[in-house]
This record gives sequence, structure tokens and C-alpha cells, in this order.
Amino acid sequence: MRKMNGRGKSGIRKRRPVVYIVCEGSETEKNYFSRFRTRNSLIEIKPLASKHTAAKMLVMSAKNLIKQDYYYPEDGDLIWCVFDCDSNSNEDLHVVERIAESYGYHIAFSNPCFELWYLLHFADEGAYLKDSSAVISKLDRDGCLKGYSKSKDYYDTLKPLRQHAIKRAQRLMEKHKKAGQPLLRRDSNPHTSVVSLVLYLEKRNT
Repeated sequence: MRKMNGRGKSGIRKRRPVVYIVCEGSETEKNYFSRFRTRNSLIEIKPLASKHTAAKMLVMSAKNLIKQDYYYPEDGDLIWCVFDCDSNSNEDLHVVERIAESYGYHIAFSNPCFELWYLLHFADEGAYLKDSSAVISKLDRDGCLKGYSKSKDYYDTLKPLRQHAIKRAQRLMEKHKKAGQPLLRRDSNPHTSVVSLVLYLEKRNT
């Protein structure tokens, strides 16, 4: 039975749209996005950790992860699937793109890894990055996040630098687009569309 959301009922508070952010098993992304919650936000933000690292399985199981929560896209609810390039092939990523589109889900894809979004707060990164270790090596240095740990909360450190990261991530996206390179592919390295999710959350927070 659908939960009463208060529309048309005098004195009952209208339900805020919920943004479900389905992440890979790591706590890094979940901890980061949970900090976007604010009392005056126009949305409810619910990061959820998935046991799946394969992009296809993460996207296909996203709705099941919500479990007893309510998901009403007609009321503005959204599902964002956040995942890294990892071992996903181009064919895998192409299938994921089609599945997400058919389900009405949004994708925040990082190539090679989520930490690229953190790194862009400190510097431009336009050269190929072999894997997550290469990104973390750059991140774990003086002037960035020395002593970087996946379990540590860096939200307050990164927030003042966010606009720099947004501009740098957008420039990377434009670079790949001008080269005719699809963004949700292994060849779009480096790239992170986490910027699109962050911009959405910023817009809906007051």
C-alpha cells in the first residue's frame, strides 16, 4: 500500500523527493554523499552500499536495495548508480547504459575510480591514469589528502575546493566529447560524471 504523502491533506507535510545513491561496496562514496544532507534541503538523500562491483549487477539490483523504502519517480524520486570503471568491458558499460536508460536511472561513472573526483579538487588531471592505485598515489601527497584513507571523512576539507573540481571535471567531459569519445567507456580516461550528481545535489540543497 502506498504511503500517504500528504498531497491534498490539510495540515500534513508533503513528502520530499528521495534521491537514492547506490554505490559500490566501499564506504568511501556512501560516507561522502551522506554529508550532503541538510535540514533545509528540498530532497531527502539516501546513500546505499551495494555488494556488487560489476556495473551491470549494481544497476539491475539497485531497486531491490531500497527494500522497504518507498520509490515514486512520479513524485520526483531518483536513483543514481555510482560505480568505477574497474574490470567492466566496453560491452558491459554499453549494456549498463541501455539498462539504466530503460529503468530511468542516472549514472555517475568514474574512470578509473571515484577518487579522481577528490583529486580534481586539487589539480587538473588530463593524462591517462592506469588504475585506482595511480589516482590514490597522486592524492596521497602533500597539498592534497596526505595519508589518504578510504574510510576517512574528507567532506569538510573538500567542500571549499568543490567549484574547482566541478570546472575541471567539466573540462574533461568536454575534452572527450570533442574527441568523439563516449563517456561511459573504458577509453574515457580520466573522466568522472560524479560532477553531474554533485551539481544536482547542490541545486536541490538550500
